[in-house]
Amino acid sequence: MQQLSIFDMQTERTPRSMPLAGRVRPKTLAEFVGQEHLLGPGCMLRTLIENDNISSMIFWGPPGVGKTTLASIIAGQTKSEFINFSAVTSGIKEIKDVMKQAEDATLRGIRTVLFVDEIHRFNKAQQDAFLPYVEKGSIILIGATTENPSFEVNGALLSRCKVFVLKPLTEGNIVTLLKHALNSKDGFADNNVKMSDDQIRAIAAFSNGDARTALNTLEMAVLNGTISAEGITVSDEQVEQCISRKSLLYDKSGEEHYNLISALHKSMRNSDPDAAVYWALRMLESGDDPLYIARRMVRFASEDVGMADSNALTVAINAYQACHYLGVPECNVHIAHAATYLAMAPKSNALEVACMEVSEDLRSGRADPVPLWIRNAPTKLMSDLSYGKGYRYAHNYEGALTPMPCLPDSLAGREYYRPKQAGAEIAVSERLKEIKEWKAAHRDEWKDPE
Repeated sequence: MQQLSIFDMQTERTPRSMPLAGRVRPKTLAEFVGQEHLLGPGCMLRTLIENDNISSMIFWGPPGVGKTTLASIIAGQTKSEFINFSAVTSGIKEIKDVMKQAEDATLRGIRTVLFVDEIHRFNKAQQDAFLPYVEKGSIILIGATTENPSFEVNGALLSRCKVFVLKPLTEGNIVTLLKHALNSKDGFADNNVKMSDDQIRAIAAFSNGDARTALNTLEMAVLNGTISAEGITVSDEQVEQCISRKSLLYDKSGEEHYNLISALHKSMRNSDPDAAVYWALRMLESGDDPLYIARRMVRFASEDVGMADSNALTVAINAYQACHYLGVPECNVHIAHAATYLAMAPKSNALEVACMEVSEDLRSGRADPVPLWIRNAPTKLMSDLSYGKGYRYAHNYEGALTPMPCLPDSLAGREYYRPKQAGAEIAVSERLKEIKEWKAAHRDEWKDPE
């Protein structure tokens, strides 16, 4: 816990030992770049900050888009005691200490703004500790998170906070920040750095909307530049070395993981092989487990393709086995193979619908007993109790068909599997129609053996 630590407004130039991203951090709304949907003229967040009329809020967005910077700006403009609190290093004891300090300040007529970085890292009990103080107005809570607050923030606490969604910065935003860093006294203005616009745009593109990544990359490029009496010259080769591999790593248990697998699944469902291969390989490049991706494709093979092309399941399972044998990076082509096949296969969700309808009947209906005639009778007692009595062995009949019902009486006539007119399921549909017509015509031949 710190008071006005990294957010202190500095009258002197920032220490050169601090990383570039910290040295050139904007200190006012006028210096802030990006998030125009929140901070443009007349927008709610800008108005709240300018009028010093903030309430508890959550900043939700990916890394490097300005969550901590906005807290810094609020610290500089609010007439409050400002406390910076990290969910990584703090626990219940620290929370209680801060709350006592805030209550004491309230008695003196001083408002306390508590900034909690990475609030999603707090467990439910820790988040609950904030709730009564937010309700009483003892503190104004500002939480920052990269995770979806709907899942990661206590519902009661979330309902008392305004959620502001911060978007990835545009390439133009990043270019603006990089040029500012090169020309700022807190950046590299004294070093007379020579870089081309193409080099700056290359770093901006590489950063993928993350200002911190962009500034760290710029700093690396400049520090490895060629020093001369005229200043520092950064070559194309030096920039290329700094951006040789884009980092696509993400929290594999977090929201972005599920966003990507959702994109893969929906691209295959929409018969888009290009998008399917892109999302599948992006997950691999991000460090995801190929077996996880392959398992999801095995599920997809029956859920979204099903009987329209039963070979889809074979392809998906074979891809899983290939990934198991080879691992990354060699298995990427097997993932691409399966993703492409599944995207191009005819689609039917008839099996998925059947499963959902059966599950609904099982949840809402009673658990009817298995009809006696299709029960097994491995003992004499069971046979005496009529287990298996009247059973008709299909292979003993022409066409391997009998009128014997197999569902409980309460579900007689219920249809779960309804094939669609897609791929091989067209023929399956015709076959099922023939079977049902035959059974309807011979229904009177069946009598309950009881």
